[in-house]
Amino acid sequence: MVAQCAELSHDGLDFLLIREKHMTTRELTSLAQNILKATKPGGAMQVLIARRADIAVATGAQGVHLSAHPGELSVSEVRRVFERLGREAFISVACHALGDVQRAREEGASAILFAPVFGKNVDGVEVVPGVGLDALRAACSEAGEIPVFALGGVTSANAAECVRAGAKGVAGIRMFFARSS
Repeated sequence: MVAQCAELSHDGLDFLLIREKHMTTRELTSLAQNILKATKPGGAMQVLIARRADIAVATGAQGVHLSAHPGELSVSEVRRVFERLGREAFISVACHALGDVQRAREEGASAILFAPVFGKNVDGVEVVPGVGLDALRAACSEAGEIPVFALGGVTSANAAECVRAGAKGVAGIRMFFARSS
């Protein structure tokens, strides 16, 4: 996985989100450190850690990706942690509805990941239906100047549709990792 991340960083990927829910703190910290060492030093790719500002700070990652779940850290809370250390943070927020987008905009998120645009499939079976391009278009409008990245069922075949709907870009797992293996 670390080698794939390094390859993607050299291919011009803008962001890499480390989202490993089942790893221990030690394992996640080690993974983040290894990825940060392997990716292009001084390159443009920013490494974000999902929901763990502590690990982002400890490893030198550029930021954090937050969920829209109640009780999670807010954008302003994470920003304060980084500012106290004299660092800026890139903070993305997962959004699934216009209300989530509005909150992320009001809190000053750096970016929004809007999902699922085309649905979430596991082993070829749709487990979460997509909200569609009209919902993505509305989310981009609601976000204002904050860049929105489309997620959920995005492929190389439909990525351009997301950009035409107003997304700054696309996010994915299988699309990028299948390509780099």
